[in-house]
Amino acid sequence: MGNCIVPYCDGPKSTNIRWTLPAVCFVWQTAMIILFGVFVRYNGESDAHWAEFKMARNITSDIDNDFYFRYPSFQDVHVMIFVGFGFLMTFLKRYSFGGVGFNFLVAAFGLQWALLMQGWFHSLDYTDGMIKIGIENLINADFCVAGCLIAYGAVLGKVSPVQLMVMTLFGITLFAVEEYIISDLLHARDAGGSMVIHIFGGYYGLAISWVLYRPNLKESSQLQGSVYHSDVFAMIGTLFLWMFWPSFNSATCDHGDGQHRAAINTYLSLAATVLTTFAISSLSQKHGKLDMVHIQNSTLAGGVAVGTAAEFMLMPYGSLIVGFCCGLLSTLGYLYITPFMEKKLKIQDTCGIHNLHAMPGVIGGIVGAITAAAATESVYGKEGLVNTFDFTNEFKNRTPAVQGGYQAAAMCVAVCFGIGGGTLVGLILRMPIWGDVTDDNCFNDEFYWEVRFAQKTPSFSLSLSRFLSSYVPDEEEIVVPVLEYNNHMTPNKHTDIVHSPSITRRNGGAWREHGRILWERQDAQSGNILRFLENTVPSVALRGTGEAVPMPPATKPGQPRRHPRAPGALASVLNRREGETSAQAGMELAAAAPCLNEQSVVSAIIILPHSRLTSLNGGPPGS
Repeated sequence: MGNCIVPYCDGPKSTNIRWTLPAVCFVWQTAMIILFGVFVRYNGESDAHWAEFKMARNITSDIDNDFYFRYPSFQDVHVMIFVGFGFLMTFLKRYSFGGVGFNFLVAAFGLQWALLMQGWFHSLDYTDGMIKIGIENLINADFCVAGCLIAYGAVLGKVSPVQLMVMTLFGITLFAVEEYIISDLLHARDAGGSMVIHIFGGYYGLAISWVLYRPNLKESSQLQGSVYHSDVFAMIGTLFLWMFWPSFNSATCDHGDGQHRAAINTYLSLAATVLTTFAISSLSQKHGKLDMVHIQNSTLAGGVAVGTAAEFMLMPYGSLIVGFCCGLLSTLGYLYITPFMEKKLKIQDTCGIHNLHAMPGVIGGIVGAITAAAATESVYGKEGLVNTFDFTNEFKNRTPAVQGGYQAAAMCVAVCFGIGGGTLVGLILRMPIWGDVTDDNCFNDEFYWEVRFAQKTPSFSLSLSRFLSSYVPDEEEIVVPVLEYNNHMTPNKHTDIVHSPSITRRNGGAWREHGRILWERQDAQSGNILRFLENTVPSVALRGTGEAVPMPPATKPGQPRRHPRAPGALASVLNRREGETSAQAGMELAAAAPCLNEQSVVSAIIILPHSRLTSLNGGPPGS
């Protein structure tokens, strides 16, 4: 069990990163500036001496510069890294800032470190000791960052930004070494990175998550889910990834038939995956409803699995078969494997990267090994076989069967680097110096971001409508958002008025019988906050007036208790009847606002019993 490996690393935690995060960012960026100044220069195609470079290689036109071939693919990959991965991680109801924001931070740092690490292994000019970079180096740096962003998905919402920076530093380093072994020493082909990127990134993140196992994470389970609008934002990320994945898999292929073939194979595999995912998602539910988790993630698995064999002669029907199988296995993984891993293996996988990256990556490695071993001159042609597998120089005597064996060995290297490296890095991240949150405060942006829930004009009805529109009841307990009074004229406007505790579930998930109503009112003259807390069993305390008014019992079965001081529409809310919707209660309460405070009623948080909550369209709870 991960949490038993190094108990001495556990200790008191503080989420204050005011000094640690700026220190890490400033120091590491300064180090990047120094290292780039010492080691990095433009390559021949990006240097001002391009004219001489062009003449020396008999290049007749500027259009032959590699930039014009690679830049469209580079920009597609770049969008995938920052927009695709970023928005895909915004599905958590209260961690969207962290999902897209920390993705931005990790990628910006990672691509700089990747240019250095990959440059030392692949682009070092031994005549002057300089790393020469061009457009293809930028693409490979984005690939390197992708592995770390995949790993981030396993620990999303559970680590601090400082931990993410450390995780990226080691992840990029491990990736560069692993990539050198696979591509240079073993000479395995992996155009789309099924092994180098997805297997490594997936198991690297899972190993870290295992070591950082949080036994009390269930205390944050009410936030480990999505709401309607967060799923829509995550779907934006899915669509960007889905559209640009053919560019991802073909970006670094040789110009000509290989790059063309890689785009076609990926295109078809992704299409087949979508249909399979929709089918399995619908079949898995009693009433055939689709699960957005499956649609956001499993529809991309075909692009992962076809990556290694993307430039091989997989044939169009073979691409469709790969996509079909991956859609099936990935969706079943979300249904059965992820819960099993969390319960039995103690691996808490927030984004389900095992089903989207690790497992499809293994499938891609297997498909690549089989396809390589089965390659023949009759299918590829003599020159085609040499060009596709790069059987030149010291590898000119390698046969397709031997190449298949090296492809399988490369897959094992990726798994070992991912699991071994992730375990070691996880031990480092367990030390209580990184500012990570406690188990009961995970998946919450409020610890690392300034989060505001406010309008420019203080309005009771607007605040209430905002709360109701953002609230979607489900089967889990709900933590009500903290609403802030954020008028531009108010001092300390970013200070939370109330930190509402979570509601303990009772009787198999149902909330307390009568719920609570928490009032926040602002006296515009003095600025004093009057808090009114109704404890409905059996009386209501009106703080600010200093009196407690008894709540008389119901005189007849089924008759609501009457609040003696509740005027007009307010009485109908305080004494709400069974079956009344939250929308109806909210509208009545908004209408009662003038009766409550003639100055300015700021906001109200209504916590209704779970059995009485319905969505705004009148559907049942959890629909």
